[in-house]
Amino acid sequence: MKNENPLGTEPVNKLLQKFAVPSIIAMLVSALYNIVDQFFIGRNVGELGNAATNIAFPLSTSCVAIALLFGIGGASAFNIAMGKGEKNTAAYYVGNAITMMVSCGVILFLLVEIFLTPILLFFGSPDNVLEYAKTYTRITAFGFPFLILGTGGGHLIRADGSPKMTMICNLTGAVINTILDYIFVSCLGFGMAGAAAATVIGQVIAAGLAVYYFCHYKTVELQWSHMKPQKKYVGRVTSLGVAPCSNQLAMMVVQIVMNKVLKYYGGQSSYGEAIPIACSGIIAKVNMIYLSFVIGISQGLQPIVSFNYGAGKFERVKKGYSKAIFVGGILSVMAFLMFQILPRQIISLFGEGSDAYYTFAISYFRVFLLFTFLNFLQPISSNFFTAIGKPIKGVFLSLTRQTLFLLPLILILPLFMGIDGVLYAGPIADITAAMVTIFMVGREFKRPEFMQKEKQK
Repeated sequence: MKNENPLGTEPVNKLLQKFAVPSIIAMLVSALYNIVDQFFIGRNVGELGNAATNIAFPLSTSCVAIALLFGIGGASAFNIAMGKGEKNTAAYYVGNAITMMVSCGVILFLLVEIFLTPILLFFGSPDNVLEYAKTYTRITAFGFPFLILGTGGGHLIRADGSPKMTMICNLTGAVINTILDYIFVSCLGFGMAGAAAATVIGQVIAAGLAVYYFCHYKTVELQWSHMKPQKKYVGRVTSLGVAPCSNQLAMMVVQIVMNKVLKYYGGQSSYGEAIPIACSGIIAKVNMIYLSFVIGISQGLQPIVSFNYGAGKFERVKKGYSKAIFVGGILSVMAFLMFQILPRQIISLFGEGSDAYYTFAISYFRVFLLFTFLNFLQPISSNFFTAIGKPIKGVFLSLTRQTLFLLPLILILPLFMGIDGVLYAGPIADITAAMVTIFMVGREFKRPEFMQKEKQK
């Protein structure tokens, strides 16, 4: 059975293309949920509306963190179990992951609705942005369970050998979101509420498609008994999903601290409080389009690496990683050139602004994202360690850029450089994280199982 599984027999390049391309499209579509709102809000509400979506963005990040915790964790546990021939156990990993995603989504929704204003103030909302942020977040919170299930469920669907279905689920939701954004915001003038409602409707439909697929899972038959949470299955899933989840949580913490720092030091500069927050939010979401390619590649690599590592085919594991790194590097160089050459043109897509608005946005692009061409290393490598069942290494690597390096830098450098210190924190964190990644991966491939395969060539 193991030898007949295409994950262990088909050419690695073909498999990576098969799994990565739909994953990239799915990630791009996920990024579009936020960037489409930003586009219509920027053009119809203005700078304060853009700032409001950035204030609310950490909550979307927390949803993605939960989705990755149980989605990638469940997918990795499922594929490793299938690689070992443990089909019955594999079904419990998927069922437990689905239950945990829905439960956590409902809990997060309730917490946000009850503590909405304190949460947004904690996220760094200026007074003139707060009402916009409350309107947007109060509605989008209804979509949290569906966002988590749709995003995390996509990984479970991909693990079942159906990456195209993952793409269809996300693409359908995003297309509906875009159409409704145009109708609700541009045509009907519903503003922040219209953008939020469009987002939720798209998320509900995407989650519904995922549920339909779960009822027709291919490699195992999912039953209600598989859905009942059990400590040993939830523990295994979370241990394998904690690396990508930690990365998202670290991003959320950095976003919150960044908003607070930009608000404080922006208020002491000529830019004011709202402009830096609005610009950083737009650029973070633009950068997510590039990262969608990188993360999509890493997610497409996951089932290939997990199955072959479980089956003891270490040369295929190494080949898959090398190919993913090569493609990620090319895409990162292209993104770097675009951010350096066309910053004003990109920011102009999201509405007009003052001279100060454009000045800060261009500086943010060119300085904060200076080492974009290195930013493919850490996400791919972190997911690689998770996929081979080494979550501690994956967690550590996922935290290097955001928590260990960027977070302290955005707190320390502005003490000496003002708001410019935030800009220079980015490239320093990027290059340091890249160096740590290269060291850890180099050591991993010197382990006996990989070296033995090299000698057999």
